[in-house]
Amino acid sequence: MSIKSCGRNFLAAVALSTLALSSWAETIIVEQVTAVVEDDIILASELIERMEQLTNAMKAQNIPVPGRDQLAKDALDRLIEESIQLRMGQRYGVRVADAQLNTALNRIAAQNQLSLEQFRNALEQEGKSYEDMRDKIRRDMIIQRVQQGNVSQLVQITDQEIDNFLASEEGRELAEEEYHIVHALLPLPEGSSPGQTASVEQYIDSIYKKISNGASFEKLVSATGEYTFNGGDLGWRKRGSLPSLFSGIAPQLEIGQTAEPIQSPSGFHLIKLVEKRGGQTIIPQVHTRHILIKSSAIRSSEETKALAQQLRERALSGEDFSELAKEYSEDIGSAQEGGDLDWVSPGQMVPEFEKMMNATATGDISIPFTSQFGWHILKVEDRRQEDVTKTVLRNMAANQLHQRKYQDELQLWLQKIRDEAFVDIK
Repeated sequence: MSIKSCGRNFLAAVALSTLALSSWAETIIVEQVTAVVEDDIILASELIERMEQLTNAMKAQNIPVPGRDQLAKDALDRLIEESIQLRMGQRYGVRVADAQLNTALNRIAAQNQLSLEQFRNALEQEGKSYEDMRDKIRRDMIIQRVQQGNVSQLVQITDQEIDNFLASEEGRELAEEEYHIVHALLPLPEGSSPGQTASVEQYIDSIYKKISNGASFEKLVSATGEYTFNGGDLGWRKRGSLPSLFSGIAPQLEIGQTAEPIQSPSGFHLIKLVEKRGGQTIIPQVHTRHILIKSSAIRSSEETKALAQQLRERALSGEDFSELAKEYSEDIGSAQEGGDLDWVSPGQMVPEFEKMMNATATGDISIPFTSQFGWHILKVEDRRQEDVTKTVLRNMAANQLHQRKYQDELQLWLQKIRDEAFVDIK
């Protein structure tokens, strides 16, 4: 490792000591090399650009912008770390396919409520290059993959750590149910007479009946008419953070259900439960077996399908499905177990398999169907509703602990690769 610098004044090290004008860009020699990192170089123009990006990001988040020396140091540190990681990505052969890059860009555009074409036009109107944006996102994705490949293996979560987390106050909060509620208030005018109150109550009762009969909650409470609703989306709330008027009602609702009108001094309320998460988690599971037959150079897809059909007919005629699987199945993971896949949860299998499994009655054998792996026939042995609450909670706890440890390990790993790299600051 070799690291060189030129004294305590960091700006002098990056040729900024001659700063005489307000604009950094006016006092920098664009072609000047600021640092050498392994076989890569960082130009002064790149440092200036990153300093401006950091400044804009901090201002947008109302974070105090540090002095010029510290800002330059922070920006250069990031550029050095990125350079090292990009070189590691090259050595590992990390590639980001255009389809994956387009998916990421579409997601960014959607977050800004734009199509990809609109996003591109917006960038160009701001004087920014769409191709530069694509290149930046590609580099960010490569760096993320390099980090995950190196750091994730360093993070170890023990069962005891999960137990301790779930026993903590934070862990107990994790287990609490959360409710996504939308609320509509039909206010009562100040000093309303009994007659006026009865009229408003009659109106909201009519709205509730329409909703109960299948009409859209959102359309009815946003329509203009004799009365106007207030309110809106309350977002996700735990029971303890719900308005006291709703805290006893929301947990009793089914998803999509609207509660009967509630009266308070401010008027009449309607609440709808949009979503619910946490609490008890029960999922359907299917105990299934299958036989996988693959096409090959000596067996066409049609011949493979015909063989799968023959095996199905033999099983329907009384031959033992598990014995046929042991003899014919080419799924090395389940063949010796008689094709037994144990209990399968939603999303565990490829879509073609799950669709056929769900369409096959308990005890029946499916018709031959194809997936990316080959031709299958499957047998549904049994079905059940399984309580996976404990498993879900432990997975959520493990994920939170992993995220925390990951950030700690990431900083240590970044320092390690920085220490091991050749870095020459000019």
